[in-house]
Amino acid sequence: MRDAARDLPVRSALPRLEEALAGHGAAVLSAPPGTGKTTLVPLALAGLTDDGSAGGRVVVAEPRRIAARAAARRMAWLLGEEVGGTVGYTVRGDRAVSARTRVEVVTTGVLLQRLQRDQELTGVDTVVLDECHERHLDADTSAAFLLDVRETLRPELRLVAASATTDTEGWARLLGDAPVVGAHGTAHPVETVWAPPPRPVRPPHGTRVDPALLSHVASVVRRALAEREGDVLCFLPGVGEIARVAGALGDLPAGGVDVLQVHGRAPAAVQDAVLTPAGRRRVVLATSVAESSLTVPGVRVVVDSGLAREPRVDHARGLGSLTTVRASRAAGRQRAGRAGREAPGAVYRCWSEAEDVRLPAFPAPEIQVADLTAFALQTACWGDPDASGLALLDAPPAGAMAAARSVLTAVGAVGEDGRATGRGVRLARLGLHPRLGRALLDAAPLVGAGTAAEVVALLGEEVPRSYGDDLAAAWRTARAGGDAYASRWRAEARRLRSLAGDAKGSGDAGNARNARNAEGFEGFGGSGQAGVAGAANGAGNGSPVRADGAFGDRAAGVVAALAFPERVGRVEGGSCLMAGGTRAQVPEGSPLRAGAWLAVAVADRPAGQGHARIRLAAVVDEETARQAAAPLHAEGEEVRWAGGDVVARRVERLGAVELTVRPLRDAAPARIRAALLDGLRAEGLGLLRWTEDARVLRQRLAFLRGHLGGPWPDVSDEALLERADEWLEPELGRARRRADLGRIDAGQALSRLLPWATGEAARLDELAPERLEVPSGSRIRVDYGDPRQPVLAVKLQEMFGSAVSPTVAGVPVLVHLLSPAGRPAAVTADLASFWRDGYRGVRAELRGRYPKHPWPEDPSTAPPTRHTNARLRREGGRDGG
Repeated sequence: MRDAARDLPVRSALPRLEEALAGHGAAVLSAPPGTGKTTLVPLALAGLTDDGSAGGRVVVAEPRRIAARAAARRMAWLLGEEVGGTVGYTVRGDRAVSARTRVEVVTTGVLLQRLQRDQELTGVDTVVLDECHERHLDADTSAAFLLDVRETLRPELRLVAASATTDTEGWARLLGDAPVVGAHGTAHPVETVWAPPPRPVRPPHGTRVDPALLSHVASVVRRALAEREGDVLCFLPGVGEIARVAGALGDLPAGGVDVLQVHGRAPAAVQDAVLTPAGRRRVVLATSVAESSLTVPGVRVVVDSGLAREPRVDHARGLGSLTTVRASRAAGRQRAGRAGREAPGAVYRCWSEAEDVRLPAFPAPEIQVADLTAFALQTACWGDPDASGLALLDAPPAGAMAAARSVLTAVGAVGEDGRATGRGVRLARLGLHPRLGRALLDAAPLVGAGTAAEVVALLGEEVPRSYGDDLAAAWRTARAGGDAYASRWRAEARRLRSLAGDAKGSGDAGNARNARNAEGFEGFGGSGQAGVAGAANGAGNGSPVRADGAFGDRAAGVVAALAFPERVGRVEGGSCLMAGGTRAQVPEGSPLRAGAWLAVAVADRPAGQGHARIRLAAVVDEETARQAAAPLHAEGEEVRWAGGDVVARRVERLGAVELTVRPLRDAAPARIRAALLDGLRAEGLGLLRWTEDARVLRQRLAFLRGHLGGPWPDVSDEALLERADEWLEPELGRARRRADLGRIDAGQALSRLLPWATGEAARLDELAPERLEVPSGSRIRVDYGDPRQPVLAVKLQEMFGSAVSPTVAGVPVLVHLLSPAGRPAAVTADLASFWRDGYRGVRAELRGRYPKHPWPEDPSTAPPTRHTNARLRREGGRDGG
């Protein structure tokens, strides 16, 4: 053991960690970056240090490949060995282990695969889940499975959840109130420099970042180089942004500063170079892979763009992807800490201090925002399809799980009971997203394993925009390319080809939990498979797939259609309507516009627009689309309300895409009636013929219902539609279209709901009369528009002599007293009070305006009238005023 290990701060916490594991079997280790939690702790748990335990085999799970390789190399160096001896690693596409390996570092994805193959983790004594605070979905799933294993199969298996933050309470609770062991670091002070852009920049949308922000980040890097000593570590959200900032820094002094790019797709040699001390000053442009688990030697300055890339999914549209978001405050602290690992440093934050307080405290757990299709398949294979029995910090959202199950059902990965089929077990063991696994397995016998692997490798990684939006053209570019992406793509294609070979003929019995539930899946058997094979081989279209590994444009479409069956769609007028119901625009000038059908692999939604936009797709023919999306194919009769009328037709469709449409002239009356009811629900009962008498009747009935209750009917829209059988028949049953609804007399129909059986219907005019007789003898219409209180609008003089307000069904009528010209003069529900208190002021105003009319001083005893003083004198009346 090298002396460097003896000075690591976490060493003082090892005895307490061992004590916690001995007593509880699980523990949460909280240690800040740089303390040695990732490197010294696993060695101690394996018995490879003087102060370690009795030993055992340890598996360390890291969220990222670069971190797994780096941690293994660091531990091997501490032991004075090469990787692959006592310490080894396994990541996707790369492995360095031997029979002597005591500590193996793996990615959480590899750990999941291992658990599915061997639930007991035979030969493993301790599992360390590193950086668990990042809440990656694979890490949460691995923890849940490991806890299940401890509870049911191996209670002696030791678990350590290691976190670089103090947010440990949830993990301790999840591990059964496990002890929390803290280790204090020796972090150096880091000065914060706020460096917002001089002018406002557009917020990120999708994967797009405003170029003005990236230009500003490059300028801040230059500033940091001028103002500070040491290497600069700059955090950016993705590979594209790293490349753009690297280009902006291309004119740094030659031989003075090296610009390095580190991300998950960077070659291992580049990643190793970043983690190795250098003789010259460096600028390291990195994604979030450098936030934790890695120490980049020589770094004294961090430049933080403030952006991160997180998974998101739009379940309504079925479009899932990485999205650029503002990084959380927790991520900001992690990034800043990189500057103080070895000495005092500084962090330049490319936003204002005022903005900082508005950032989210922590990143959203992936289980709450990501596509859960792979997660749902993992839990189905584990024997818990809805994940209800798993110990998870956050339950998966019901909508996301439902969307995931629909995808798994479509690809034959789960049965009707939600449990994994034999095919689902095979897909899970591929370590690919179930969509891509399905495409690899089903396309291999159609287009060849090599061709299928190459196209799936393209679909599994973000294709450079320079490759274009035509999948077949991008495939040709990758084959001929010599750039870094093409190199990674070829390596991944080789790996996938071997997977396709391994999966061929593999057993379908599944694991012990699912053996009894395994079911076969015939894919595109029979004529369907021949159809897809014909399309793949360019039948009638040229571009044949000549042999395994050779390619034709049609093969790319076959593979894409198998991966995304609900995204096959027909092109019309520059847009593509996909089977899943999403309409996406085909970019102007794209060769994809020449195709009649497309298989869409990638789509997004531009900012401020409601439609999707195709980013990557392949041309297919209709037969390929039909076969790939066969579960979405349907034929039948449609009778529905659409476009303001009843539409009856016979339709063959592929999901949302209508293949053939013919008028249906013999639609069943019951279906037409149901469509008419839908129309009434959608557009309202105004589709019926409402005379003035009908409207008044409905208002009177609403008033009685509100004040007397039953047996008076509820005449709200909802209630009337619910009782359509009672009041709209037989007219509704005879109707065939919108115009027929307009002929139904709503008033006559409403009268059928009156309580005739109890005899109460005869009291309608008594309880809610249409008109009231006022003291002058006039019969005035009552307004029941407000069901809470009827209104009587009457000239004030016609109410002379009335000491009390009129009532209807025991409810005082609100009297609107009008001037001789019919204009509002006063409103009251208590005439006696108005005559006593309010009339004097109204009389003074009206007497001056209408001097020819009587305005008695005591209206409660004066005779009511509709006439002027002159008319009253002619008729022998008395002047009231």
